[in-house]
Amino acid sequence: MTTISTTYDLKWHYKPSTNYKFTDKGICINTLRNKVVKRVLVGYTEGFCLNGKFKSLKVIRKDLEKIPVNNCPF
Repeated sequence: MTTISTTYDLKWHYKPSTNYKFTDKGICINTLRNKVVKRVLVGYTEGFCLNGKFKSLKVIRKDLEKIPVNNCPF
């Protein structure tokens, strides 16, 4: 049996639903289910399906917030 794992550096999260996090490369990850969310094209608009509804990249960028850093002494 072979196991492959991938590590992502998450920098941003979507304010209305904080379980969706983004990397600097534009990859969206649902941290609740630990799955990569596919980027979809609806008409000529690019975006993601977040919480079962399509959100364009333009709308998502307005609601992105940098993930706060937790300084843990351990």
